[in-house]
Amino acid sequence: MNKKINTTLIICAVFLFCAVSCNNNNNQTSENMETENNTNSTSVLPRGERGSSDWFTGEVYVQGLVKPEEIEGLYSVGQVTFEPGGKTNWHTHPIGQVLLVTEGKGWYQERGKPAQPLTPGTVVTIPKDVEHWHGAAKDSKMVHIAISNIQDSSAVTWLNPVTDEEYNDL
Repeated sequence: MNKKINTTLIICAVFLFCAVSCNNNNNQTSENMETENNTNSTSVLPRGERGSSDWFTGEVYVQGLVKPEEIEGLYSVGQVTFEPGGKTNWHTHPIGQVLLVTEGKGWYQERGKPAQPLTPGTVVTIPKDVEHWHGAAKDSKMVHIAISNIQDSSAVTWLNPVTDEEYNDL
């Protein structure tokens, strides 16, 4: 049964990723790129609610897409929108996470390693318990779909904010 749920979730996530990525590659007029809060966006999903300053620095929005209780507590799926300079704190995941970048430019960095650029179409597979952060570039928003595995009712362990020195060194 779990393999069937896992396969279904992966197929749905890939379909959503492809649909959003294809939509972002279409020519957009300035009229249909303006959202009600006057920010450019080609996302087909709502921006969501402002992320907690306990976990994020800058302007970050989280839109839940699939709640863990909807799929036997195995995963959560959400869209995260980082305005320019917005980022997560350092954090880990007890089972791992997958990021599917759909819009903009950003960064992903594991502790002790160089930061990796994120652009539309980038897929990041984050192993369990790897300390990392991700967020937008200084001059661009960045949107990604996050698929997080759940263990013991937890998908993430939040740590310290990324320092200005760490971020400005990119």
